[in-house]
Amino acid sequence: MDSFFCSDSTRELGEDVIGSATDYQTYILVECPLPWVSNAFNSKWVPRNLQILVEEVKQAKLSIRFLLIANDLTHKVEHTTLLIYQKQEGLSSGYIKHEFRVPHIEQVASVVKKWLWGKVPSYEIDNSISRDILICTHGSHDKCCARYGNPFYFYATDTIANLNLKNVRIWRSSHFGGHRFAPTAIDLPQGRYYGCLDEHSFQALLTHTGDIQGLKKVYRGWGILHPALQVLERDLMLSQGWNWFNYKVAGKILEQSLDNNTILGELTFSNKSDSLYTYQAKLIKDNTKTITVKSSCNATQSSVFVKYTVADLCLVAENVLTFSK
Repeated sequence: MDSFFCSDSTRELGEDVIGSATDYQTYILVECPLPWVSNAFNSKWVPRNLQILVEEVKQAKLSIRFLLIANDLTHKVEHTTLLIYQKQEGLSSGYIKHEFRVPHIEQVASVVKKWLWGKVPSYEIDNSISRDILICTHGSHDKCCARYGNPFYFYATDTIANLNLKNVRIWRSSHFGGHRFAPTAIDLPQGRYYGCLDEHSFQALLTHTGDIQGLKKVYRGWGILHPALQVLERDLMLSQGWNWFNYKVAGKILEQSLDNNTILGELTFSNKSDSLYTYQAKLIKDNTKTITVKSSCNATQSSVFVKYTVADLCLVAENVLTFSK
């Protein structure tokens, strides 16, 4: 039996997890009972019309990520929860949630199509839940997500109950990348990715308390930003403290070398005092952190993952925001 576990290998090599979050415009999360096969949308309970829609979106190369989700109530309820998270434009704190309570999973595809066409679908509800945390437990896709994701899902569920966090839901999720960082999670609506999670770091990110420097080992990046900008955002987050999670941010690549070894990035953020700050920095390939490793347990060969370090960080603009009445 193959004893290689990609997550164990990553930890042993000490890979820096930052820059591994994926930037999508839209997440479409469909509640679906387990079990899930390796290609999740080929699973038993996924209707054919939804499979076709997922394939059409993929062929159109739209920036949309479909995921299956489930929790301990999924087999018991008589409806399907559909969550659509849409990225905010401009200065952003993450994504906007649309939640639908669909009578049957067979109807999900038609609801999603209406939403994609700009129409107002039926079954949308208001829900006081303000955070959906997805934990990958997709063991049929990668065994590390079973070995580390499953027990962490149960721990996370217990933690939410013990802390009496009524506004947070924990979901099992199908594959969203980064098996080698299992247990890995996405925190929506902000869209922040985490990996190599443990009990201490999870409680810190839940409550935004404790030493924020501890997130350096588990923070994969903010999914609203280009991966190269995620290391810059992490540096600013660690310097600003937990208040950073209340700020709105926008980032862009200004210049990049042909070999991508040097990138000039810019990140603008607004804080609660209505001040606007713009920072620029060079993102330089860090040969000491760039790593060659198998990206999953099933990988037949290793891949190179380029890591960047922040250099020449400088504040280039500071303004007080004004709003017309």
